[in-house]
Amino acid sequence: MFHLKEYGTDVKTEVLAGTTTFLTMAYIVIVNPVILGAAGVPFDQVFLATIVASVIGTLWMALFANYPIAIAPGMGLNAYFTSMVLASGGAIDYTTAFAAVFAAGLIFVILSLTRLRKVLIEAIPENLKHAITAGIGLFIAFIGMRLSGIVVANEANLVGLGDLTSPPVALALLGLLITLIFMSLNIHGGIFYGMIVTGVVAFFTGQLKFGEGFLKLPSLPEGIIIWNPVEAFQLVIQYGLYGVVFSFLLVTLFDTTGTMIGVAKQAGLMKGNKMPRMRQALLADSVAATAGAMLGTSPTSAYVESSAGVAAGGRTGLTTLTVAILFIVAAFFGPLVGALSSVSAITAPALIIVGSLMIGAVKQINWEQFDEAFPAFLILLAMPLTSSIATGIALGFISYPLMKIFKGKAKTVHPILYVFAVLFTIQILIAPH
Repeated sequence: MFHLKEYGTDVKTEVLAGTTTFLTMAYIVIVNPVILGAAGVPFDQVFLATIVASVIGTLWMALFANYPIAIAPGMGLNAYFTSMVLASGGAIDYTTAFAAVFAAGLIFVILSLTRLRKVLIEAIPENLKHAITAGIGLFIAFIGMRLSGIVVANEANLVGLGDLTSPPVALALLGLLITLIFMSLNIHGGIFYGMIVTGVVAFFTGQLKFGEGFLKLPSLPEGIIIWNPVEAFQLVIQYGLYGVVFSFLLVTLFDTTGTMIGVAKQAGLMKGNKMPRMRQALLADSVAATAGAMLGTSPTSAYVESSAGVAAGGRTGLTTLTVAILFIVAAFFGPLVGALSSVSAITAPALIIVGSLMIGAVKQINWEQFDEAFPAFLILLAMPLTSSIATGIALGFISYPLMKIFKGKAKTVHPILYVFAVLFTIQILIAPH
């Protein structure tokens, strides 16, 4: 089924690779409920929705695409989801926000089945794609520092340094140091192990308590949150969430495609410049994102942590089948995950370090050409300062064609980009956002 001999691997290697991948990305099970919980989504709902979406996407990848690439709710978009709900001042609840995620997921499914996916990917300038990735990295790193108390609100300059001697902040700094040591030593699962060690320290210092034990049958307290496509799109139209849907779609599409190609290249699975079974691989993510929204989690994405499994020898879907099975096992440890996620010092270092990994995309931006660099800079600047991924994308997509026009390079811009610029301008100036 997985053609192990054809890919020069065996069952033992694939299972070990799958376990490695799971350990490197298991932090999402702890971190995601923390981030979405700030938007009011119940812990049990997010916890199980995160696992179900991960299992669906990863199983699809294993059984239909046969790639060692795992799927789970993406970092950054979960923070954007929460910031959107909070910034609305109560006008948008998390159910409405999940409708936007659901709508984006359905559109992603359609794109995955048609050639529009290729057109859209090729229409967006590479510099803007890299800026979006890096901007999200800054955004989630800032969230990690704020949640941990390393930075706090300051009337004079908006933000300032927190009290580094307070027990929660000191624990977060210790956790960050421990995790950085693991990462520096190239230990697979360094982020996850860092959280565990920080949790042990938190337990012995009285900051972590296990009031409900460790095991519990998983549950969805609110059941299916959104399931009707008509209702979902009606809510998007009613609240003017076009930019939100587009941002979810755009970031997921670029992030997933880029990650899949990168991991496939690492594994030697590319054929020339083409990735075989790309449609099935994208469907794994789009179907998972749609199912996740129905149950209560933010959009999914292909995980770059899959490269750790590839480095351990993973080459086929048996690697991702192993990941899916381990996610299912994790579903029964809700109380343990709940206790760990209740201490921000345990989860904040993961946000900061993942942010540092994502900011690396800035090196791919052409800083020598101003009409390319400035729109990218706007995206980088706006995302953390406005706490909105959509606003950052909008400013970049509006300024890019404008600068090309002023430079006399209007014909070098894809027509789709002009359409996006007009839509984003309407979104920012007229529609609620």
